Formats: sequence, structure tokens, C-alpha cells
Amino acid sequence: MKKVYLETFGCQMNVSDSERIATQLEIDGFQIIPNENSADVVLLNTCSIREKAEHKLYTRIGQICNTADKKPFIGVLGCVAQLEGETLFKGNPAIDFVVGTKAVGRISEAVERVLDGGKKFADLRDRDADYNWTVSTSQRHSPFVGFVPIIEGCNKFCTYCIVPFSRGREKSLTAAEIIRQVQVLKIQGIREVHLIGQNVNSYRPMSEEGLEGFYGATPFSRLLRAVAATGIERIKFNTSFPRDFHTDIIKAIEENENLCNWVHLPVQSGSNDVLKIMRRGHSIESYMEKVDKIKSSDRKISLTTDIIVGFPTETEENFAETLEMAQYCHFDSAFVFKYSPRFGTPAFEMHDTISKQIKTERFLVLEKVLRKSQQIALQDQLNKTFKVLAERISSKNNREMTGHTTCHKIVNFKGADVLLGDIVNVKITECKKNSLYGEVC
Repeated sequence: MKKVYLETFGCQMNVSDSERIATQLEIDGFQIIPNENSADVVLLNTCSIREKAEHKLYTRIGQICNTADKKPFIGVLGCVAQLEGETLFKGNPAIDFVVGTKAVGRISEAVERVLDGGKKFADLRDRDADYNWTVSTSQRHSPFVGFVPIIEGCNKFCTYCIVPFSRGREKSLTAAEIIRQVQVLKIQGIREVHLIGQNVNSYRPMSEEGLEGFYGATPFSRLLRAVAATGIERIKFNTSFPRDFHTDIIKAIEENENLCNWVHLPVQSGSNDVLKIMRRGHSIESYMEKVDKIKSSDRKISLTTDIIVGFPTETEENFAETLEMAQYCHFDSAFVFKYSPRFGTPAFEMHDTISKQIKTERFLVLEKVLRKSQQIALQDQLNKTFKVLAERISSKNNREMTGHTTCHKIVNFKGADVLLGDIVNVKITECKKNSLYGEVC
């Protein structure tokens, strides 16, 4: 039995891809092992969102070649593979094969080909029509939380973003297939599902199969109600696109307790001038109107976001508008990024007018504002009781558990008598920098 080591970088979509890659390899008789030292084949499922993705890939390959008992065959998968293709062989001769984002269903064929002595090759073809989206229980990243892709790719073409080129155009799975997967997960003991995609609320299936009988203003809000009807205990979704975020999504959350009270809605900038250059397709006024609707819900929906600072042409006035927006929205938490150009995107051709020093200064100023909002949101949870899924034993204390609330806040708690996978009532007794601490009650 040949041994395969699989390492994953990047987003939930990559984690989900890796689960299915490992499942297919397992079905076809390969052994998935936890480290590269004795591997016959090493697979690196890459992410291209951040700067210098290729450099980081080549560095990791060098580490593997230097530490492994013998030089394994090395395959590059994911977004870097899709974007760079056969040029990766010139960048690092240790790479033996390349498999694109849509070709992962043929991973066993690719591994067998290289093990049989095949020459270097790249498979960047489209996904097979009969691609199997099922994941075996042994290859899930968590026995209690399951990722369910509902849409892949992106049609938005924001000027800074590489995703439409690495993942292709938007393609939605049928609601019937999504519901089937959720029902399987429920039977397998999964307590919480995440409906994932680059833009989940852009969901547009080719047919109505699976949505019959469910109302809603958009196909996505109808899908939320259909998935809620399966009875699985907790449902989260990520990521939402502001332009496609209909307020009926909030109504669906209010109507169904198992639709969790958390929305991740990336704003990227508080300046209409910058948003226009980013080609985001929404104004800051329309964004804040949606925030107002989210904040006014009786469910007390947690709101998180992504923001880029130092985008080309961003002035001090534009940045001040972003600070004003952040103060207005009171995000529960936010991911802040200093802009870095990605080759192949329209923004790469723009003159990067903002120095690294100014980007860092703006990052720190914005982070301070967002930290204050985050602390207020965490402090608001003190002495309140929440249902928390016990997902794993704490990495800092093996007598404590770590999990999430329905509003996606991290909670650590004493849990000597709690079983992994339990959903328990936890009273919050302390606020940390990025998380909450409590005790079972």
C-alpha cells in the first residue's frame, strides 16, 4: 500500500477539496499518513490569495526534500497549480505533477501515473460530470463539523482578486445534492454544517430540484430554508457577497433556530471611490443599510468582515472613511489585510501608490478601532449562557474544551465531564483577547 501525505493551505474550500481528495485516495487503496517523512507521494493543496504564494510553495518543497527519508514524488494541487500549470516545473524541478482545482476527482489516476514512472505532467482539465462530492468519515477535518460546498468559482472579478482565474466562473450545485450531503452528515453524527463557497449568496442552481415547496426572495434564501428543514442542529454559511445579500436571508435566520446567527459580509473598504476601483459593485451606503437590518434582528446576529488597507489610489480621506465605517458597523471581528498585488489581476497593472510604511500605519490604526469593537462584543457576552459545541480538547490545557457558539465566537471552557461533540450550556465568566472563557452550567 503506497503512502500519501496531503498538506492543505488556505480557505475552507481548500480544506473541503482535501477531504474529498483523501477520500478518493483511500477508496482506491492508498494510505493517508500524518507526515511526509515516509511518504511515497506528497500532495500540496495550495492557495494563491496571499502574496508570494509560489515562493512559499517552493520553500515548503525544499523542506520536504531535506527532511524526508527519501525524496517522494511531489504533486502540486489547488489554486497555484491551476494558475501556473506546467511553469511550476521550471520553478522547482522537484515537482513531479500538477493537478488543477477542477481536476482533483482524477487524483488517484494522477498518483498512479507518476508511481508507474510517468513523465512530468499537468492536469488542468474541467471537473468530470460524475464527480463524487462525498467525504468519508475518516477523512473529515472534524468529526462534528462538516463543510458542504454549494457554489464554486466567482463571476464578480473584483480588481484585486485572483479567485475567478484560479477557481473559474460560478457554478452552483443542485439543492438536491446539497440536501443529500447534509442528510448524510446528520446520520454520521455531524452536529454543525457550513455551507461554503466564494460567494454563497450568489447561489443560482440550474434547476429547481430540491427547492420545491420552499419560499424565499432568492434561490439562496430558499436553500437555507430547505437545509434547515433537514433538522440538522446547526447551519452556518460563508462567505456572503454584499451586492447579493438580500434581507430575506435575515428573515430565514429568524424563522429557523438551526440557522446560526452569524453573517460574514466582506466590505473591503469604507470609501465609495475605492470600492468603485475595486469593482465591488456596492456602495458603502447600501452596505450600511444591510448592516442596519442585520443589527436590528431579534436574533442578535454576529457580524464579521474583511477589509483591505492601502489599495492603489487610497487617500488619507478614503482611509478616514473606512475608519468611520468600521466605527459605525461595530463588527464582532474582522480580518484586515495590507494590499499586495497579485499577478494576473487588473489591480496588478495599477500603480501601487501606497508605501509599505503607510500600509502598516493604516493597518495598525484600523486594527485598534476594530479591536475596540471586538472587545465590546465579547464583553457583552459576560455572565450570559450560550450553547457551545465541544469541538476539540484545548491545545493549552488538556482538561479544557474549545468550541464555538452559534454566533461563531470561540469559547474555551472547563469540561472534565463533557464529551467531544456535545452541545452544552456554557456561562461566560471571562473575556480574552479573541475569545471567551466559561464553565458548563
